[in-house]
Amino acid sequence: MEKKTFTVPDISCEHCVRAVETEVGEVAGVSGVTADANSKQVTVEWAAPASWDSIKAKLVEIEYPPAEA
Repeated sequence: MEKKTFTVPDISCEHCVRAVETEVGEVAGVSGVTADANSKQVTVEWAAPASWDSIKAKLVEIEYPPAEA
């Protein structure tokens, strides 16, 4: 199980939070997604077959790309 917390600058409201949590939650292998509009932070927990690359690709697809650290 892997876990990562990262910033998504485009999250600004509860609709954004629901979109991120729903869409990323549908990636095979993702077991948990928590997003927060105030901090713009997202935490994702996953195991195979999910990977950081597949999660990041989903975020880009739905137009909520993660900030590059």
